[in-house]
Amino acid sequence: MTNAAALPGQPRGSVVSGPATPRAVNVLAPNPSAMTLDGTNTWIVSEPDSDLAVVIDPGPLDDAHLQHVVATAEEAGKRIALTLLTHGHSDHAEGAGRFAELTGTKVRALDPALRLGDEGLSAGQVITTGGLEMRVVPTPGHTADSLCFHLPADRAVLTGDTVLGRGTTVVAHPDGRLGDYLDSLRRLRSLTVDDGVHTVLPGHGPVLDDAQGVVEFYLAHRANRLAQVETAVENGHGSAAEVVAHVYADVDRSLWPAAELSVRAQLEYLREHGLI
Repeated sequence: MTNAAALPGQPRGSVVSGPATPRAVNVLAPNPSAMTLDGTNTWIVSEPDSDLAVVIDPGPLDDAHLQHVVATAEEAGKRIALTLLTHGHSDHAEGAGRFAELTGTKVRALDPALRLGDEGLSAGQVITTGGLEMRVVPTPGHTADSLCFHLPADRAVLTGDTVLGRGTTVVAHPDGRLGDYLDSLRRLRSLTVDDGVHTVLPGHGPVLDDAQGVVEFYLAHRANRLAQVETAVENGHGSAAEVVAHVYADVDRSLWPAAELSVRAQLEYLREHGLI
């Protein structure tokens, strides 16, 4: 059995619904898959003594799950007052409209197309619902609209798909761009170094207790993959599909379509920097 403390980010183990920090509670959606891991983590965030809560990523359009999120908050004596989205992929955002109906909340996101209400989200904005302090951190790369949420009081960051609790994420080309993603990882590293963030509350997979360790791992992993792709092209593997078959030969073939998106982003990055 692998020691969790030896894995990138020091994952806590199995993914479970329930409290993860004093202010964040996970409700795991029943949508496991190769891409969503154990399922989507829907986060309920609130001050411990407040009767108001914020929900981040209601998840898929699964009425039982959405009702469960509402019930979890109510059992803790809280009313959901706001819904936020880390990005627009359906496993995070598809249920947002129905969730807004259930809770009477507005939905705030970076992408105007995902919002329900007039107000969006912007870099550095502070969410203060119920006395909560949660800061918006722009982290494009996985998608152009990806955001993270910094929870200073818990020394935690909610990362959506920018950093996962297990494995690494896809740069979803053409919407996602590798240069943006590398910048976003460096921004998250700054949170761990300068702001004392040590806990990652991801959109999928277990909670991580070594935020700096996992971000450093992600940066090293991306540098290694980029070098492999560059070498593959130099060796005559011209198309993205050919590069995937060569570089990702050790990866489950069911994940190759997603890997091809990342390879396309890597090829674009290499061309932009005159490396191929």
